[in-house]
Amino acid sequence: MTRQQLTASIKQQALDIGFTKVGVTSAQSFDKAADRFNMWVRSGAHGTMQWLERNPEKRRDVKEIMPEARSILSLALNYFSTSDASGKAESTEADPLKISRYAWGTDYHEIIPPMLRRLLADIQTLVPGAAGRYYTDTGPLLEKPIAERAGIGWIGKHTNIITREVGSWVFLAELILNIELDVDPPAEDMCGTCTRCIDACPTQAITAPYQLDATRCISYLTIELKPEHHIEPALASNMDGWLYGCDVCQNVCPWNRFEQPTAIMDFAPRVKNLALRPDEIEAMAQEEFSKRFRKSPIKRTKLAGLKRNLKALLGTHVTH
Repeated sequence: MTRQQLTASIKQQALDIGFTKVGVTSAQSFDKAADRFNMWVRSGAHGTMQWLERNPEKRRDVKEIMPEARSILSLALNYFSTSDASGKAESTEADPLKISRYAWGTDYHEIIPPMLRRLLADIQTLVPGAAGRYYTDTGPLLEKPIAERAGIGWIGKHTNIITREVGSWVFLAELILNIELDVDPPAEDMCGTCTRCIDACPTQAITAPYQLDATRCISYLTIELKPEHHIEPALASNMDGWLYGCDVCQNVCPWNRFEQPTAIMDFAPRVKNLALRPDEIEAMAQEEFSKRFRKSPIKRTKLAGLKRNLKALLGTHVTH
């Protein structure tokens, strides 16, 4: 089998397993992207996400993770779904509490790793002696620069990956391999002069094109900021009903007119979790929280974080 045939076969297997898009790039270092990332971290724009400060050498060069690395598969999985059978695409402005679309169903960390394991096993059947390491937001990789260089999509002005096929409603994953594959051309930036995401951000977290101050981002404030930290009143007053995460920059992106329903049924919304009421959260005990949000991304914020987010939305801030 030629390298071209092997590459095509592996890509087809990835699509057959259920991935939406697959691209290949080399295992060469990501020097420019790593320099930009390190500068961003040094500026403090990553907030309290201290894990982003660790392993800079691995982010720069995947051979620090896997010395025998030769190629990187970048994979995208569409998670777009509508919130009810009538096709309503998002919570309305009248809805008191909004949840980011990625958290409507089952946590992608429950879904993607088994797909990656299967893909690696299929590759090892094709190529005896093939070895790989896979990740999905679980290791020190520059996932978006990898996806961009592998042709999956470009990094938009809101700093999310945008694909031509289904817009930005995708999860990313990577499979580092010790085999040589044909690489894809990098994706071309197609944002043009559009600034809709920058203009629409409720907290002005997109400080310039391709520049995100995470400490102002509603997703960071409601998910990554630990429960013991309060949300500043000036930011909380612009949270616009978002209890967990935020989709504003994606909702306004013109490329998301190409959105398509996901084929992964586990990403379908858990209707009960989209109808959260303030009184329900205020009265929620840990046992109910653990049961209700089992295998849901919402468990990441913890019950204390969810209650903190509600207090911020309601204007009853608790300082620590």
